[in-house]
Amino acid sequence: MIKNKKIVVVLPAYNAEQTLEQTYNEIPFDIVDDVILVDDFSRDNTVEVGKRLGIKNIIVHEKNKGYGGNQKSCYNKALELGADIVIMLHPDYQYTPKLIESMSYIIANDVYPVVLGSRILGRGARKGGMPLYKYWFNRMLTFTQNLLMHQKLSEYHTGYRAFSADVLRAINYNQNSDDFVFDNQMLAQIFYAGYEIAEVTCPTKYFKEASSINFRRSCKYGFGVIHTSFLYLYNKMHICRSKIFKKPQD
Repeated sequence: MIKNKKIVVVLPAYNAEQTLEQTYNEIPFDIVDDVILVDDFSRDNTVEVGKRLGIKNIIVHEKNKGYGGNQKSCYNKALELGADIVIMLHPDYQYTPKLIESMSYIIANDVYPVVLGSRILGRGARKGGMPLYKYWFNRMLTFTQNLLMHQKLSEYHTGYRAFSADVLRAINYNQNSDDFVFDNQMLAQIFYAGYEIAEVTCPTKYFKEASSINFRRSCKYGFGVIHTSFLYLYNKMHICRSKIFKKPQD
């Protein structure tokens, strides 16, 4: 807890048996109050490892709901537990949990309501082993998104994110896709609602056990990202009204 604000870390997991413990052991429990593990119908022993580690809040999907569907369960449970700050951390150990403190303090001190761990601000992406095609794919998509959405993020595609609970309650994330484009829809919603987003430099690791999508899924994701950016632009111009940009109570 920081300044009486409850901090909850959510772990959207799929086949994270080999990396969950290492990720969990680096979480700074001097400030983190609760951890939520959501297992998206893994084919390994992710849930068993979570129980052995003593994670009390474990949600098990009876069928695979996808990356976006997993995050919906994460955020819904975090809000149910009364979180003030929610940190989304991949349990595949691709992102270091050691940045949780820095990201949390930015929100707790009301500097920014959302913080992203950016692999692009420094040289973390390529140094950590990001494939060259993924790096350039990231850069081209980010350039296009900034142009269409009139923003200036270094990247929209990081999986390391921290949110004020007020932001989560203000956007309609449950209307988003259950697939990987969920992440980009969520950032578009945050900008559409008028919030600002901070970024911190984040090292990353690419290795066999770390989750990653293949080239075909990457292309599908890319088209979804561009579609989301145009939707944002058209809604800002009042050309259309997408359900993802409606307020949760609408």
